[in-house]
Amino acid sequence: MDMTFIIVIFLIGFVGSLISGMLGIGGSIIKYPLLLFIPPLFGLAAFSAHEVAGISAIQVLFATIGGVWAYRKGAYLNKALIIYMGTAILIGSLIGGFGSNVMSENGINLIYGILALLAAIMMFIPNKGIDDIPLDQVVFNKWTAAVMALIVGVGAGIVGAAGAFLLVPIMLVVLKIPTRMTIASSLAITFISSIGSTAGKLLTGQVDYYPALVMVIASIIAAPIGAKIGKKMNTKLLKMMLAGLILATAVKIWLDILP
Repeated sequence: MDMTFIIVIFLIGFVGSLISGMLGIGGSIIKYPLLLFIPPLFGLAAFSAHEVAGISAIQVLFATIGGVWAYRKGAYLNKALIIYMGTAILIGSLIGGFGSNVMSENGINLIYGILALLAAIMMFIPNKGIDDIPLDQVVFNKWTAAVMALIVGVGAGIVGAAGAFLLVPIMLVVLKIPTRMTIASSLAITFISSIGSTAGKLLTGQVDYYPALVMVIASIIAAPIGAKIGKKMNTKLLKMMLAGLILATAVKIWLDILP
């Protein structure tokens, strides 16, 4: 690896993981398109969709560890939510991770585009009042949470994304979980999900280890910083940032798929 390659990959990982810690996502929704499109702009070899998915899966595993560590104190981590959704998404991501090896690159990109579009639509559904709920009084339908996490896990395992960009809208809009609890718990659930998707990618030989290592180093540094920033930000601003990010990514992916 030359220095230009290392710097470009590190910066992609750093920016994605910083936002990951702030918004409670694994960061693949940012890094997936960046890894596809940025390296060629600097004269570097382009990654294939399979390589990007494999690198993303490894990176998400470490980015979410850093984010959860930063939220370990306080009542933000909802244990019941993490157990039900985490178990279901792990099963789904294992299925998706192994299944992706037999899919075409266009198929992987199509699934990623569909998930991003669904997430974008959900983020613009009003959910007023959820941040007024005391954290120790939060309740949710456990079976709904588990079934939806299973579905997300299958799709996310295919693209190596861990699924947080879809989990967050589900938790906010469907389960009515307060924003900061959603962000913290989503990071923990995404960590569990990434175990399945990472195992699938590793066992099917879809990981390019050198750029993955650079991304991991960037994640370990940036994710805790992002989480600390997110704790201090207004919840409305956090939701607006996530909605805009998911929408922009969905538009970009579909512009590349449709032609």
